[in-house]
Amino acid sequence: MTFLNVVDVEATCWEGDPPAGQRNEIIEIGIVALNLETLERTDKRSIMVRPEYSEISEFCTRLTGITAEEAGTGITFREACDLLRREYHSDSRPWASWGDYDRKQFQSQSVGDTRYPFSSRHTNAKQVYADAYKLKRAGMVRALRNAGLPLDGQHHRGADDAWNIAALISKLVREGHWPADPM
Repeated sequence: MTFLNVVDVEATCWEGDPPAGQRNEIIEIGIVALNLETLERTDKRSIMVRPEYSEISEFCTRLTGITAEEAGTGITFREACDLLRREYHSDSRPWASWGDYDRKQFQSQSVGDTRYPFSSRHTNAKQVYADAYKLKRAGMVRALRNAGLPLDGQHHRGADDAWNIAALISKLVREGHWPADPM
């Protein structure tokens, strides 16, 4: 049985540049395990991550619905990375995200004693989708509409977006567009 971890993160954000001394930090990790044989989506989960170097702006709350209080109940980024390895075998399973932002954000935050939690086998599902259907731009909501799939849950929430991305990947697999051996 081959599983693919589908990941979507939400991070601190601002309408303009970050305030002095602050930077983008992951505040929610959405993850879904997709069985690539049956195309069943399982283990949908939202992992709240407490920011260490930034505060959640009003803009961020309007976009994601995540409040400072909610994120404050989260675990540390290091604990989240450990959880991904332990419960989702993230360091050995292939994984995918919609674009490269998620991968790059994990890489930028995986410093010091926090080990990068994922295997090197990452697939940019957004690029695969755009190439498969000859689209210049393929935002997730537009791709769902194009595929005739519903938007389940709230856009810009990690677990809901990961669930929707997994549905798009299932379509790509069914139609023979998903790479057989993720990079």
